[in-house]
Amino acid sequence: MIHQRGRGRGRSEETIFGSPESELTLPKYRVPRYESKSEVILELIRDELFLDGNARQNLATFCQTYADDEVRQLMDLCIDKNIIDKDEYPQSTEIESRCIHMLANLWNAPESCHPVGTSTVGSSEACMLGGLAMYFRWKQARKQVGKPTDRPNLVSGPVQVCWEKFARYWDIELRQVPMEPGRLAITPEAMLPYLDENTIGVVTTLGLTFTGAYEPVEAICQALDQVQQEKEWDLSVHVDGASGGFVAPFCAPPKLQWDFRNPRVKSISASGHKFGLSPLGCGFVLWRDREDLPEQLMFHVNYLGGDMAVFQLNFSRPAGPVICQYYQLLRLGFAGYRKIHMNCYKTAQYLAREIEAAGPFRLLYRGDPVEGIPALTWTLEEGADVPFNLYDFADRLRNRGWQVPAYALPPGAEGTVVQRILVRQGFGLNMARLFLEDFRRTVDYFARHGVGSNLTQQEAGGFHH
Repeated sequence: MIHQRGRGRGRSEETIFGSPESELTLPKYRVPRYESKSEVILELIRDELFLDGNARQNLATFCQTYADDEVRQLMDLCIDKNIIDKDEYPQSTEIESRCIHMLANLWNAPESCHPVGTSTVGSSEACMLGGLAMYFRWKQARKQVGKPTDRPNLVSGPVQVCWEKFARYWDIELRQVPMEPGRLAITPEAMLPYLDENTIGVVTTLGLTFTGAYEPVEAICQALDQVQQEKEWDLSVHVDGASGGFVAPFCAPPKLQWDFRNPRVKSISASGHKFGLSPLGCGFVLWRDREDLPEQLMFHVNYLGGDMAVFQLNFSRPAGPVICQYYQLLRLGFAGYRKIHMNCYKTAQYLAREIEAAGPFRLLYRGDPVEGIPALTWTLEEGADVPFNLYDFADRLRNRGWQVPAYALPPGAEGTVVQRILVRQGFGLNMARLFLEDFRRTVDYFARHGVGSNLTQQEAGGFHH
């Protein structure tokens, strides 16, 4: 048999790292002039993304970093579906409506009311919509009695940055009740001096960004009832349940009445992509009754030849996260959500015990389902004789891939620096034990080597929202 070399061999079979494109630095500021091989560009971008680190070791984020294969399949199925196009994707719209109905039931909307709601791109947009409805209700009430509307203010405890954005964007004074030693959340007594007739409402947080603890929604509502009796200020409450809105219904005792069981709670927002277990890009906001959402905020679109009212800040966005939220609600049910979240609480409590025993650390929040979300927060013991601060500690943990933010608390308690861990689906006891091994190694490292110059929050502080 005589064999002859065929034609067409050569560049077409070059390996990715043997191709001319692999020898180039990826363009950063200008579109390249010529096209490149798709498999080479894919690999080079994938290599850059390795520098992001392992999302499963990110113990700072509230957002989900775990997704099962079914979620990935649904996201792929919906990659070309724009949930804003109600007429073009009517079944996605129907599934969105089912999620709203389920949440209204989960958050105890009264049978006598007509709750309404919408999905959003996340809880920040949901907060914006809840805040806007609160603002417009206040303006309407003021105009009806001939009073000015030029000095609105919003009262809250130490809130997530989205509320600071809301106040700045709509020119509303944000009155944050400051923390103080021994009080790291808003209380009725601390709130009262900040209220006046120009207060558009009060924001309470179900799962504080800084510690993970719940604020006392029911007690605040009762205090506002008394304010109305004494001063005739009818102040509504928005519950920012970004994290707790998908945890408390399954794990908190029924006596924790944080939701629509309080008539003064007019709106609730939450992130599906946090403890709702859906992929990134999913939030919800609901109003207790249709009357709590002012008509002038609504826009009307054609839907299957009829009229549909919509209310959002963002427009085009994929349907996948909402479809996956529906999938999770169906697949897990009440029992499944409770099992997952209670396992997270057990892991948080285990970490709290072990961290307290590992060094001069004082726990501020221990992952109690009565008090907050599955998380833990600690600080150094006062007067601890150690060479490191928590910024040094956080920086050292990153050497093994663990992202555990260190940050100073807000005004009033800014002298206290804390670290915080969010325990989410996918971070179980086995991973917690691996983390603790590195945690103890870090304590031992500083005991042996000390620190030449302590880091600051600007040098080592991570993003903790």
